[in-house]
Amino acid sequence: MSADLPHIYTLIEEIKTAWRHRQSAPGAIGLEVRRALASLEPPPAARGGFPLSQHPITRHIHAAFAGGTRETAAIIEALKPVVYCLPWQYTYPARADAPGLGQNIAFAEIIGPAAPLPSERVCLGLTLIAPGTRYPEHHHPATELYHVLAGSALWTADGETQRQPPGAFILHPSQIEHAMETREEPLLAVYAWTGPDVRTTSVYAASAPAFRQRLL
Repeated sequence: MSADLPHIYTLIEEIKTAWRHRQSAPGAIGLEVRRALASLEPPPAARGGFPLSQHPITRHIHAAFAGGTRETAAIIEALKPVVYCLPWQYTYPARADAPGLGQNIAFAEIIGPAAPLPSERVCLGLTLIAPGTRYPEHHHPATELYHVLAGSALWTADGETQRQPPGAFILHPSQIEHAMETREEPLLAVYAWTGPDVRTTSVYAASAPAFRQRLL
C-alpha cells in the first residue's frame, strides 16, 4: 500500500486554502502565514514515495480525526486517504526518563530537506501526539507555524501556557522554547518551518522538566 501523489498534492492544496483565509490576520501570525504560503509555491516535485507507515502513533489517527471541527474538516478529509502512508517518525534521541516517548509522538514531514517532496526553503508536515502525553520543551532555528486540526491541548511558549483549540494558529519564533501537553484526546496539527535554516532539527531544552506520560 502507498499513497498516490495526487492525494498528497490535494492535501497540500487544502492546507494552503485554509491558510489563505488567515493571511490577512494582523501581526506576526498573518505575516508568517504569508511567508509560509509564498515558500510553498510551487509545490516541489516528489523524489520519494509514501509507503505504508509502521509507526505505532497511527493507532491514534481515528481518535484524532474525531476531534476536528467544521473549520478543519476539509484538511482532515484530504488527510484521510494518505494518513497511514505519511512518513511518521520520532526524530529525537531516546530519553532515560521517557522510554515510551517515541511511541506517543510522531511527525510526518511532507515537504522539507529530507522529505519526499524536497525543499530547502520550507518544511511542511503534521504532528500527532497521543492522549496524556507531554512533548517536552524544545527549540530549533526555524520559525514555526502550527495550525491545530484536532484536539485541544496545552501549549507552552517562553514560559506561558494556553489551551489551544482546533482551528488555532500558533507561532513559535526562532529558538523559543515551547512544549505541548495532551489530556484525554490526541493532538493533530499541521506545521510549517521557514527561515534561513530549516534543516537543523529540534533539540530538547536543557530546562525541560522530567517527562510525565499521564497528566494529572
